This record gives sequence, C-alpha cells and structure tokens, in this order.
Amino acid sequence: MNQLATKNPFGEDPWSMPLADIDVSRPELFQTDTLWPYFERLRKEDPVHYCADSQFGAYWSITKFNDIMAVEKNHQAFSSAWGIVLPDRPEDFETPNFIGMDPPKHDVQRKTVQGVVAPANLAKLESTIRERAATILDSLPLEETINWVDRVSIELTTQMLATLFDFPFEERSKLTYWSDMATSGELAGGPTPEPVRRKALLECLEVFTKLRDERIEQPLATDLISMLAHGEDTRHMEPMEFLGNLILLIVGGNDTTRNSISGGVLALNQFPDEYQKLRDNLDLIPNMVPEIIRWQTPLAYMRRTAVEDVEIGGKRIEKGDKVVMWYVSGNRDEEVIDHPNDFIVDRPNARHHLSFGFGIHRCMGNRLAEMQLRVLWEEIMQRFHTIEVVGEPTRVQSSFVKGYSELPVRLHARA
Repeated sequence: MNQLATKNPFGEDPWSMPLADIDVSRPELFQTDTLWPYFERLRKEDPVHYCADSQFGAYWSITKFNDIMAVEKNHQAFSSAWGIVLPDRPEDFETPNFIGMDPPKHDVQRKTVQGVVAPANLAKLESTIRERAATILDSLPLEETINWVDRVSIELTTQMLATLFDFPFEERSKLTYWSDMATSGELAGGPTPEPVRRKALLECLEVFTKLRDERIEQPLATDLISMLAHGEDTRHMEPMEFLGNLILLIVGGNDTTRNSISGGVLALNQFPDEYQKLRDNLDLIPNMVPEIIRWQTPLAYMRRTAVEDVEIGGKRIEKGDKVVMWYVSGNRDEEVIDHPNDFIVDRPNARHHLSFGFGIHRCMGNRLAEMQLRVLWEEIMQRFHTIEVVGEPTRVQSSFVKGYSELPVRLHARA
C-alpha cells in the first residue's frame, strides 16, 4: 500500500497548482493523509518556501533534512521565544515553557527535570513498562474489532505519564484529556473551542498546583512534580509558566509515544513483507523502533522566529518572520534517506531521523519513548501473529500533532 497514493479530496493537483498557493499548514491535509505530494513538490522545486497567507499568517517552510538541521543548530538566529507552534500566543493566555525559550533560561529549566529520564531511572522503569504492557495486551479480546488507539496506545502512555508525575493513578484519564485539550484548540486549527480549552488547562493548573504544594513539604523524589517543586530555578514559577511546562511535559510524554504506537501497527499492515521479516527475526525490534518514529513523525513540525535577517537555501528570511521546520517532510527527504516512503524494519542507520528534533531542543524523553515502544513490541510479538488493521484510521485534525483517534484492528493469536 503506497502512502503517497491517497486521492486528494480537495479537487486540486499539488503538482500543477501555483507554488505560491501551496499552504502545507492546513490541518485537513493531515486529517485526510493527503499532505505527501505537497511536501514532495516543495522539496523538489522550492525547499525554502514562503506562504504569504494561511490561517496562521505568513510563514516560511523548511522542508529538506539538511536545511532543517541548519535551522535547528542556529538558535542564535532562529529563536524559540515566540513559540514553537504556528499560531501566535494569545496575549491574554500565555503559557511559556522551556522548549519555547532560548538559553540560558531554557538550559536551566530543562536541567531541572532531565533527571526523570536519566539512565538509572529508565532502567527502573523498564520492568514497570513491561508489566503494564503485558497486562494491557492480555486484557484484549482475540478475533474482535477493537480501537487500538483507545485500548493500547492511550492506555499504556497514560499509565506511564501518571508514573512520571506520580499522579493519582485512578485519575490518570485526566492527563489524556488535558493533553488533547492542549493540542486541539481552534486557534491551532483544531476542533476545540478556545474557551473550552482554556477551562480545561486552568483545571490542570489547579490540580497540579495542589500536588506541587504537597511535594514541597516532602523530600525530593524522582517524579517530575517533585523536581519542579524543589528545583531552585523552577519552584517559584509564575502560574502560567508552571502550566506551560506541565503542558509541554504532558504532551511530550503522551501524544508522541501514543501516536507512534498506533503508527507502527499501521506501517506493518501497509508493508506486510516487513511484518513477516519481523516475525522471522524478533531481534529486529530495537531497529524497527526508530524506523516507526521516523515513518510516523508524531509531531509534524516545530516553529522558530528569525531574530535577524538570514539566508537559507538561497532565500532571504527577514527578522520577525515565522520559520517552520517540517520534520514530517525532512524524514521523507530522498537525498538523505533511501526509499523514504517505505517502512523498512531493518533499515540501516534507522536513528538518523528528525522526529526528536536536534541540538539544544532535542526531545528530552527520546530514550524513554524508544524503550516504551521496544518493550511493547517485544510483548506484542510474544502474543499475536498479526494485529490486522480492518478499517481506515481516523486521524486527528491538526498539522502539529500527527496522530490518530481511531485505528480499528483485530488480533490474531500466535499458532
């Protein structure tokens, strides 16, 4: 099944329309999985592309792997301080966080919570992940249609998120809700009205503020709230900055892994020869994991803002311009990745991808995400011959989170 063959439902031909009319930020391109030819054309004909008019205003698209790397590394010219997503921050509801900051403040706040994914902590978490993955998978019915997103992807990542925050386990569904609210707002092209989103996030702030106040009175522990409560540079955060960092950690720990869990199932169904290759050699699982993360690219882009005039790819980007690094396009760059549209479980150098970002803003939890996927697939392959996708996936309405709300599957046991 060729991912690029999806029929365009908008009655336009991405290859013949005027280049100036291409706007790859439209959420509907992602929801209908019709984004690919637009990006392919931009990589070939206009890899540093200016869109003068979109629902998010004017912006530059950086679509090739090496150009994206150049922007990532040059945080002196391309700042995160105006936000990491296309919509500008609403002045009456700003939620700053450390990924949306430049050094030195970025470095200090990131360092405060980095310990939660230190190697020693990851080693302790592996047995917990395995136990929970096994329990979830053993609860699933065979030969019945289920929604993989709801039953597995969301459940496993939400349980792990509750552990990372030491959040009340029986209330963990709130974490999923807040994560969805954070990324689905109408200002970002999603379906959630802004008043509903704000109400949910203020509830999140209220709950976590109580938890932080409790943790301040307790000895420093290895959970994220305790680290923020005791950190010299984070304990006195203003409420909206505290909320901003909570949203960052919740979305980072939830949306990305959960959509890679679903994306891996879809990829193996679209490339059945690779599924058989995996069955024949389970030692390929650790290599398959980064290939899943590249192929899915669970966060489609990150935004920067030019703080000086700069030239890239022969184009002059002016101070104040929005610049979007399309990871989803860079991960399909034919000049850097062989057969980039194919899912290849034994791909050489599979970790050479952009899904975690690069440089000072590289995803803090990348090793945890890989470990969750590796352990889950080890447990899956012990139990099931095939996870069969039996219907079209339902994709979320977003050009930022590249994810799924439904993936209908049937599980077939190993002989």
